[in-house]
Amino acid sequence: MKAVVMAGGEGTRLRPMTANQPKPLLPVVNRPIMEHVLRLLRRHGFTETVVTVQFLAALVRNYFGDGDELGMSLHYATEEVPLGTAGSVKNAADKLRDERFLVISGDALTDIDLTDMIRFHEENGALVTIGLKRVPNPLEFGIIIVDEQGRVQRFLEKPTWGQVFSDTVNTGVYVMEPEVLDEVAPGVPVDWSGDVFPKMLARGAPLYGYVASGYWEDVGTHESYLKAQADALSGRVRLDADGFELSPGVWVAEGASVDPDAVLKGPLYIGGYAKVEAGAELREYTVLGDNVVVKEGAFLHRAVVHDNVYIGPSAHLRGCVIGKNTDVMTGARIEENAIVGDECVIEAEAYVSSGVKIYPFKTIEAGAVVNTSVIWESRGQRSLFGPRGVSGLVNVEITPELCVRLASAYATTLKKGASVITSRDSSRAARALKRAVISALTASAINVLDLEAAPLPVARFHTSNETASGGIALRTTPGDPQSVDIIFMDENGADLSQGAQRKLERVFSRQEFRRAFPGEIAELSFPARAVEDYTRELLRWVDMSGVRDAEMKVVIDCAGGTSSLVLPSLLGRIGVDVLTVNNRLDDASPTETLAERRRDLQRLAELVASSRAAFGVRFDPVGERISLVDEMGQLISEERAQLVVLDLVAAERRGGRVALPVTTTRVAEQVCRFHGAQVQWTSTALDALTTAAADPELIFAADGRGGFIVPEFAPTVDGLAAFLRLLGLVARTRLSLSQIDARIPQAKMLKRTVPTPWAAKGAVMRSVVEAADGYSLDTTDGVRVVEEDGGWALILPDPIEAVTHLWAEGEDLDVAQSLLERWARVVEHAVGT
Repeated sequence: MKAVVMAGGEGTRLRPMTANQPKPLLPVVNRPIMEHVLRLLRRHGFTETVVTVQFLAALVRNYFGDGDELGMSLHYATEEVPLGTAGSVKNAADKLRDERFLVISGDALTDIDLTDMIRFHEENGALVTIGLKRVPNPLEFGIIIVDEQGRVQRFLEKPTWGQVFSDTVNTGVYVMEPEVLDEVAPGVPVDWSGDVFPKMLARGAPLYGYVASGYWEDVGTHESYLKAQADALSGRVRLDADGFELSPGVWVAEGASVDPDAVLKGPLYIGGYAKVEAGAELREYTVLGDNVVVKEGAFLHRAVVHDNVYIGPSAHLRGCVIGKNTDVMTGARIEENAIVGDECVIEAEAYVSSGVKIYPFKTIEAGAVVNTSVIWESRGQRSLFGPRGVSGLVNVEITPELCVRLASAYATTLKKGASVITSRDSSRAARALKRAVISALTASAINVLDLEAAPLPVARFHTSNETASGGIALRTTPGDPQSVDIIFMDENGADLSQGAQRKLERVFSRQEFRRAFPGEIAELSFPARAVEDYTRELLRWVDMSGVRDAEMKVVIDCAGGTSSLVLPSLLGRIGVDVLTVNNRLDDASPTETLAERRRDLQRLAELVASSRAAFGVRFDPVGERISLVDEMGQLISEERAQLVVLDLVAAERRGGRVALPVTTTRVAEQVCRFHGAQVQWTSTALDALTTAAADPELIFAADGRGGFIVPEFAPTVDGLAAFLRLLGLVARTRLSLSQIDARIPQAKMLKRTVPTPWAAKGAVMRSVVEAADGYSLDTTDGVRVVEEDGGWALILPDPIEAVTHLWAEGEDLDVAQSLLERWARVVEHAVGT
């Protein structure tokens, strides 16, 4: 039986370690990861192996040769271009046609029992058996769900937390029958989990999952690379390592010289012909490669040092990786999570801060302090993007330097000569940081059309109507005047999709920014009549019939935000009596605290009641979301406001589809059913509603947090358009908001949040799915468990914080409370175990 080792990966997330060597050649305890894989194969009787190579293929071939030194016969299949996991195996089909074969990644550290996996494959008569492993954080892997017999039920590639239904992931280890190769088209990129397996599963092919009990670690990040070293030293994975145990946990390879006065505290590993002088201190989880020299007084703790490195006297290395042929001179200090590439020189007394990456062939001058961090934002964040774009404290987390790198990364994802719309709120911080954004864009050959201070809906409108390729808006974080949000938009004016976010993150993390040549520096311009163009199109698309005849009065609170730039020209053309407050730009207080917001809403309610207005509207400071007050001066909650506007729209349209997030009360279904409309449930992701709003049959969309989409005008959240649409609807229906609210059933829905460590989130969702066996499940976002009586509970992991959110709705509050408590216990039990 043959094996296929896939060794074509670039390992881009591991740069600069992989800047000039392929990922399979990265050493773990002084041997390449791929060598550990080949030795595992040899232990299980595999002698003939095909190695698929692509990135720096010659280095892999030169290192392993024909495999004779390992007692194996290696054949190489080279890809001219990346062909994907399935395409690379198909590329070696001429060597695999005769019999069953095993596929394994050359860059994942594992000691899975391959013999037992093959037995499992044979006993089940499987066409493909997929090696599975339970992991704490399944986000970066393909999730596979199997039944009690191990037969595959479902695939999900690289899910969001809302899509995590299990912590059982695809290890990339497969046992396959040769006819599987007929499923793969030759010469084109094809992926097993994304392309081939789902098609086979759909037609009922026997695909099985083998849940492995051994060790498996996808060495895809700097953190996982250091973890793999520590796990190997701790004996958590069975590896063949050269050397002898000098003292408990201290392994020394042949030819190494360790002075008796050196301090060694294992587990640690010292490579061949390394030299450790007296007075040097090596602490736990340190790995020295071959020919490393550690001088007196040097201190290393959890440091991974590749071959031929010099560590000078009194140097201090902690939790870092040092590439081969690098010199770290006297007194230099390299901190946690720093990565130094191959053939660098860190001169005397230099200081490399935590998280800094130094690419190969660089020299850090003596005494220099290097602190230009390329860590993905604050430690608490799991990714660059949060629920409001990229957010952080002004001049602490969001600095001009960071804005330059972010804008440069965004520009790199676009074509040279493309145009980008920029805008900001009224704050001084957004104004200053936008200048850094503009400089970076124009320096990257991206033309900038700057709207200056403008409501976010206006920026989105012009992004989608100015043949622009995207947009960047800066605003003060709602409720936090010390922080700012940077919102990146696509060509439709919508927030970037998760795929586009990941693309930008990859460029940002590698710092591989494109720069323009001098003749390519782009233009900065300021579009004329931006507000007038927006208001003209808005009035053209939104039905305002009946408004003049209704002779309504409304009260509007602009919250000192940019909506005050639009409303004068808009209100003057629609024939309505308006009382406005806070109709100014407030650069000193561009947002408000929760207490200030409640105070202003109370004032708005009093004005509505005393002036006998039809209703009141309060815009957020960027004009994107609205709060409503009825004619009685009563604040309508965000959830009820969503139902009120939905009822008005559905009653007028008498058909069509409505898009709402899965966290919405099912009272919305009753409203739609009564008026002949249908609900399309979406996930809570930023781009879910905007994607749904592109459907021409959609008549309404809302997020339940004051955000409304008017699909006939634009597929994005727009408070100004929502206000105009509401004016027309109220004028034509001749009913007050309180009357509409009174005819809508009250929701019986409760919510709870359960603290959940990141490492437990996958296990929590697996426990939920197991506990929900026999119930009807909806997995649009998270897991929604539907009871026979129509009650339901939704369990949804938070993508940013270490919590799990739960919603429950029933025929009355007691039923909802019972449901909420039952599923909260499931989550809490999973967290506790």
